[in-house]
Amino acid sequence: MHQISIVVPSYNHAGYIEACLDSVYFQDYGNMEIIIVDDCSTDGSPEVIERWLAGVASDKTSHVVDLDAETGRLIRAECPRYGKKRDIVFLRNKRNIGSTATYNRGFRAARGEYCSFVVSDDICHPQLFSTLAAPLAEGLADFAYADMFIVDDAMRILREFRLPDYDFEASFCRWYLCGVATLYRRELHERFGYYDETSKADDHECYLRFAMNGARFMHVPKTLYSVRDHQGRAEGLHEPDRFNALLEASRELTLKARKWLAESRNGQEAAVGGPVLQNHSHGE
Repeated sequence: MHQISIVVPSYNHAGYIEACLDSVYFQDYGNMEIIIVDDCSTDGSPEVIERWLAGVASDKTSHVVDLDAETGRLIRAECPRYGKKRDIVFLRNKRNIGSTATYNRGFRAARGEYCSFVVSDDICHPQLFSTLAAPLAEGLADFAYADMFIVDDAMRILREFRLPDYDFEASFCRWYLCGVATLYRRELHERFGYYDETSKADDHECYLRFAMNGARFMHVPKTLYSVRDHQGRAEGLHEPDRFNALLEASRELTLKARKWLAESRNGQEAAVGGPVLQNHSHGE
């Protein structure tokens, strides 16, 4: 079984990160590495993470396993709360270096054949990584992505976000439509580079770069991830100025994708002496 490395970048999500880490830990996939990287949080997040790590090592729970017929007493069995074998690494930046550099620090420490990152206030559904690992293991794709729920702080589902089946035009030329429920071969970073620390839309830029260099993408049409809605909580990336900068960067990347696709089609037409109808889809 291929190892999966999941990077969890942490910055001022003390109220959310334990649930996020639990959702990664309790995946039904066996061989997982969890790399937590805190970027000098000021809200007590490092202490929350340390408490979670201590709990992984020592927390116990119990459940009823039998009923004593003579006494009527319920018999309980005690077991570890965290019973799975996981490789867990906790890194703390010495200074605040920003989210993208924090992702990259985690990915450079990763050892798994497959990798992804999970935002520290989001929730992974239990079958996320086993489902996305299947097409990678079968050699059908280099990058797999799934659909998402958008949820509020009470975990009420505000919207189900279904993404298009992969096609370069549908996924990158209309808008960035690969989402954040992803898993891909770590060698893509070795071949095509890490996240661009100058980009305001770092995952969009990185995945577009993968696609333009021939990585095979596949959409798995299952809802396997919950993205936390930030309406009314303008912090971090969702501060108005930062979010507007992200949108502008994504606009530029969308135009870049359209230009690249048009040039690719023109080049193919020139090569064969006539129009070429091709959708640039991979792994479907």
